[in-house]
Amino acid sequence: MKGTQRSHIQKGLEVHIMLKRDQRTGPLTHGIVKDILTKSVTHPHGIKVRLEDGQVGRVKKVFLS
Repeated sequence: MKGTQRSHIQKGLEVHIMLKRDQRTGPLTHGIVKDILTKSVTHPHGIKVRLEDGQVGRVKKVFLS
């Protein structure tokens, strides 16, 4: 599932995010959502989140359990 809709993102969810520094090279970072930072309902580049390890980026893929 893509991470462009805020309703699909919840705290504790396992996701892949794109860090700002990795936008040109493309690697994704795996982690668990700690905080949802985007206030709007949708965002074309992905909802911005903070992972439990403190990294901040936009959600590119959501893992459903």
